[in-house]
Parts: sequence; structure tokens; C-alpha cells
Amino acid sequence: MITSLLVANRGEIARRVFRTCRTLGIATAAVYADPDADARHVQEADTAVRLPGAAPADTYLRADLLVRAALDAGADAVHPGYGFLSESAEFAQAVLDAGLRWIGPPPAAIAAMGSKTAAKRLMAEAGVPVLTVGPDPTEADLPLLVKAASGGGGRGMRVVRTLAELPAALAAARAEAAAAFGDDEVFCEPYLPTGRHLEVQLLADTHGTVWAVGDRDCSLQRRHQKVIEEAPAPGLTPELRERLHAAAVAAARAVGYQGAGTAEFLLAPDGRLAFLEMNTRLQVEHPVTECVTGLDLVALQLAVAEGEHLPVAPPPTRGCAIEARLYAEDPARDWQPAIGPLHLLELPGTDVEFTTAPTPSGLRLEAGAGAGDKVTVHYDPMLAKVVAWAPTRTAAARRLADALARARLHGPTTNRDLLVRALRHPDFLAGRVHTALLADHHAELTAPDGKSAPLAALAAALADAADRRGPLRELPSGWRNLPSQPQVKRYRTADGTEHEVRYLLTRDGLRADDHPDVQLLRSTPESVDLAVGPLRRHYRIARHGDRIFVDAPAEHHTLTAVDRHPAPTAPLAPGTLLAPMPGTVVRLEAGPGERVTAGQVLLAIEAMKMEHRVTAPTDGTLTDLPATLGRQVETGTVLAVVTPDH
Repeated sequence: MITSLLVANRGEIARRVFRTCRTLGIATAAVYADPDADARHVQEADTAVRLPGAAPADTYLRADLLVRAALDAGADAVHPGYGFLSESAEFAQAVLDAGLRWIGPPPAAIAAMGSKTAAKRLMAEAGVPVLTVGPDPTEADLPLLVKAASGGGGRGMRVVRTLAELPAALAAARAEAAAAFGDDEVFCEPYLPTGRHLEVQLLADTHGTVWAVGDRDCSLQRRHQKVIEEAPAPGLTPELRERLHAAAVAAARAVGYQGAGTAEFLLAPDGRLAFLEMNTRLQVEHPVTECVTGLDLVALQLAVAEGEHLPVAPPPTRGCAIEARLYAEDPARDWQPAIGPLHLLELPGTDVEFTTAPTPSGLRLEAGAGAGDKVTVHYDPMLAKVVAWAPTRTAAARRLADALARARLHGPTTNRDLLVRALRHPDFLAGRVHTALLADHHAELTAPDGKSAPLAALAAALADAADRRGPLRELPSGWRNLPSQPQVKRYRTADGTEHEVRYLLTRDGLRADDHPDVQLLRSTPESVDLAVGPLRRHYRIARHGDRIFVDAPAEHHTLTAVDRHPAPTAPLAPGTLLAPMPGTVVRLEAGPGERVTAGQVLLAIEAMKMEHRVTAPTDGTLTDLPATLGRQVETGTVLAVVTPDH
């Protein structure tokens, strides 16, 4: 019997496992790198063990340190979570060799699925359909997808649409795969830009029972990484669902699988079904399966590890659950991750966290961070997962979109607006989902909200004026002893647009140059009520440094106060390329003095489990390259200078 469990991971997955352990009466132990010393998963564990250092390679990816931490904490079992070493056969074996219980499949099953190329061969032998390309990819039909044989999460993947792109794509994918997974093996498979990404939740005990616990659709992706997932997958015929589940069970039986895992498939527009890979761990999106089945998959993982029998079949699914991944990133800027302090993460209506218990609101929250935490460059930028359950898919989508739209998120830029728009998009609501949906509609999903921003800027200015009244704050906001000139304030929105606010508070009320029909009803430093014609608008205001967060029921704005008299800054030479965020230079693809063309990749920076390629802004010559391989850079560091052709 398991009495104490160490989770060899961090963030929301550690908190999720701890939640089940508390229900079962199992003691918990956490591990933490130095940036996580005050993290929530550390605070919630019964015991916590420090892993000295900051970089994952020095901490969460050190199998020896993790095994030692489990022994030091007195744990008798280890749960790997997902990511990091969760799919490492070597780590699983090290846990077993130390006399600890491993919450996962046997090391041999992990190893069998660890290489995508080997897994495809094994699946083909087991009669599971696969996508294949012959030994010479230059003879295959285009487009192709270059993929890393080890690892996942979109790392080491490149789309090739012309044969001329193939050599560079192979080289870049190999370099990224070697850096991310320690294995530079890559392979090619047919690229289906409008295919659907389907998966089956598997659970197998040690006595031969294998469950296909329903299916999920994870087609809404960016950078080949999932953003919105749902269960069950919409629009599948009974015959296709039966084929899908049968193929997943065959895949599990082929490797002697035990515990929880996921078989992933690609569904082509013509109905062809093909095995992609098998994740030998719990998935990020497992909550949607829990919501429609009522199962606690973590509890079942522990039960299987203790040798218990599964019933003959899993329970049927009911209703629909949709999960949205809330990331600290800017979709309008090529999904660039964002860092910095998180001042507020508030999602009204979420009444359960990390649990499968029935919820009156239908909303479930799983977050690894909250107010007071800091988003750093060391880890994935996911802030939280928000899950909605409802009897129908349409109702679940509406509930989830509304919850996200009402959330107050103060801190780094997030993908919240894109998630809301995607959930309300006609194609999504009609079930016309595929892996290119976000890319196809990127412009409309990321368009700035320019119409409401000027009024939000006015609300920010009036809240600031109320704050400056100090002890006179209770006086009517329009009070003036003598006439005065209009107040002028300037704010910059997240997309770089500047708004100038000119207003005067008089005995007769508000006079705003650009809003003659607006009346001020009430203002405090934290809230402003405005009447716009017959409509009343309520704004909630929060200020952190020079950033102002303005929230209304249907809109949210992050404004930056613009100094009316900014200090002069040294001009940059034309063609200067700056680091968009802190990170490490992991690849150089051009050298000083080389001729380059617009869009050509010059170098790559790795941060927050993503690789960011820096490209030439114009045709010209690479005249300066301060960036060096392995260099740590901060936001705004000069990386390269491309002198444009004249």
C-alpha cells in the first residue's frame, strides 16, 4: 500500500496529484528548483525537497536528484506527472531499482513508445494504421512534416512545402531535437494541414484488462501544441469511434501497457485514421475525460500501481467537457511567451479545483500559479487550465467562453481573448475543427479591440484623478473652485496604439473632448461608472507600476501610462534586431558579413520550452552579430544588425 508519494514535477500537475492524495489519505512530497521555492505546489505538500539550481537540466531533469529526494522524504512511490522525465524509461527503472513504486507503465513499455519511429514500426506490426514516408523523403508527396523521433510538445518539428526547404528543415529539426531531447533523430511523415488530432484515454491494470476511456479532440493547436481540447470528440460516427478505440487498445496490448496513457491519432479529411504516438503518462488534458466519466484518473493510476483489478469496462460518458489552456503569451506576436509578476488570476464561477466532484457551475480550474507568483523563463508559460462541463457541446463552449471573458488577469499578456473568440467561432461551434483552424483565422482571432480602448483609457484617467484627490476623495467628482484647463493623459495599449485623453471635471460634470456623450456617474481609484447614451458601463481599475488594468464584463485592457516628457534614448541603427524576451542563444544560422534575405533565419533563442527564430527584416548584409552560441540574453539585448540594401 502506498503511504507517501513524491511527485517528480512542478506546478499544476503536482497540485492535481496532491489533491487526489489528500482524498485517499496518502502523504505527499514535492520537489522544487530555486525559482519555485515559494510555489504553490511546494506550499501544499507535506514535505518538500530542494533541487539546487534554476535550469530544468540541473533540477527537474536530474533522475539521480529526484530519486534521492524521494528517499530523503521517506516516500515509497514516485508519480512523474507529465513533461520532464515522465516518459523516461531510465528514470522509471531508477525509481524501481531504488526500491520505490513507480506510478506509470513498465520501463519496457515506455522504451517501446519512446522513439516515434520504433513505435510506428511496432504499431504497424500490430495492425494499427500508421502514416509513413519511404526511406527517401525527396520521393514523397508534399507537404511533409519533419518530426523529432524522441520527445514532443512541438519541439523539433518543421513543415516542408517544397523540396528546396527540406535540407534546411532537416538540419534545424535535428539541432532542436538534440538540444531538447538529447537525440537528433528525425523522420518525415505526410503533413495533413486540415487533419484532426484525436486521442483515446487508456487505462490498463496488471491483470490484462485494458480500458479505452472515451476519446478527445485536441485539434485546436498553435506551434503544434494543443490549446483547446474536448471530450468526447465531436462528429465521430459509431463505426469510426469503434475503430479508433480498437486501434488504441491494440496499441496498448502490443507493448504490455499498464497504468494511464494516451494513444494519439490523426484523422484525415477523407476518413483515414493513422497512429501518431503513444504518451506513456497522464496528459495535460485528462480533466475533460474525468468530467465526462466521473473517474479520478490519478486515483486509478495509484490503484493499478497497487495491483488492484479494474472493472470489466469503464463507465459511459455523459455530456461534453471542453478545456482551454491559459498561456502567458501574445498570439498576435507569433505566440511569443510573456514573463513577469502575476498580480491577479481571478475566474469567477469556478467552484472546484483539481477534482472530479460534481460542480453546480460546471467549471473546474487547474492552476499552477496565482496572485503574487512570477512567470519566469525557466518553464512552460501555461498559467492555468479552465474546464467547462455541460450536457451539450454548445452549452459547454458557451459556459467556458463566458468564464474566460469575465476573468481578471493582471500581469503578463495572455491568450485569453483568442481563446474566447475561438470558442465562439462558427467553425468551432459547428464542429468543423482541424489543426489549422487557429492559423487559418489568426487575423480575426487576434485583432485588437480598438473600438472600446478609448473609453477604457478615459476610465483609467478618471480613476487616476479620483486617486489624486486624496482626502478630498468624497467630494463630488465634478467639483472645481475655479475654471481650469483640460487634463491630458496618454496611454498605450498592448498592441502599441496610443490614446490621448483630454477631459475636464466641472460643476456640470464631465467634459471629455473625444466623448461628448459620456457622463461620469461615479469614480473611485478602483472603479468608474460611465453612462454612454442610454447604456451604463462599469469599469474596475487596478494599477501596478505604470501598467493599468481596466476590466469590464465584456472587455479587458492593459494600458501603459505614457510619460509626457520621456527621457531621450539613443537611436538604433536600421536593421537592428533585439531579443524579444530573456533566453539562451541555441543556434546560429548566419555569420557576420554574409548576404541575407528578408525572412531568412539568422539565429534561434530558447525560452520557456519554445524555440524562437530571429529572422532578417530585409534584404541586406549581416554586419554585426553580438549573439554567440550559449549566450544568455535579456529583453532588448542587441542580437544582430542587418544593413539593408540601398
